[in-house]
Order: sequence, then structure tokens, then C-alpha cells
Amino acid sequence: MKWISSLLLMAILSFAACLFLPWWSIAIACFLVALLIPQKHGIAFLTGFIALFILWAGMSYWISMHNDHILAGRMSQIILKKEDPQMIIIVTGLIGAFVGGFAALTGSLVRKSVKKQPLHSLS
Repeated sequence: MKWISSLLLMAILSFAACLFLPWWSIAIACFLVALLIPQKHGIAFLTGFIALFILWAGMSYWISMHNDHILAGRMSQIILKKEDPQMIIIVTGLIGAFVGGFAALTGSLVRKSVKKQPLHSLS
């Protein structure tokens, strides 16, 4: 249950953050969720990875679908050297997924390191 709630919370907070902040604010959202909801490190990475892949690939597909995949087709010609709009959507999803996954992993590791330190050693 923690996994599903973390996944949804990361996706919703990342979406809301990107409405008002730069694209990299997804990392802050995933970091904070992983910091506040305790999970194992691998699960935290996987949660951030899946949440942001679904969010970014879904949003990319949604935007691309409404312009008949013209922009995605042209971007894939420039970046991938072939016209494949679906591949550029997957690449976009993977970029967001790795940022979210590593941010969640960092949040989980910070939680573990702060938890193990005694209070007198923090000052």
C-alpha cells in the first residue's frame, strides 16, 4: 500500500510542481516523497522511476496526439535520425524516469543516514 501511495503522490506532486516551476522540480517532489515515506532503497528508486515514466511518457503522448505527432516526428528526425514519434515519447519518459528514480533513491538514502546519526553529532 505504501508503494502505490508513494507512486501516486510522486506523480501528482511532480505534475503540480511542473505547472509552476522548472522541469527539474520533479526531482524535488520525488526526493521529498521518498524522504517522508520510508521504503527500501531499491523500491524507492523503482517507485520514482515508474511514477515519472508514466507521467512524462503519458504527458508526452497526450501532447503529441493533439498535434498529430508532427512535433514528435520532427524531433525524432533531429535526435534519432529517423521519424519515429513513439520512440521519442519513450525517450522522454526515460529521461523523466531516471531523474525521478535517482531523486527518490537519494531521498531514501538521506532518510537512512539522518536516522542513524545521533543528535549530538548533527551540530
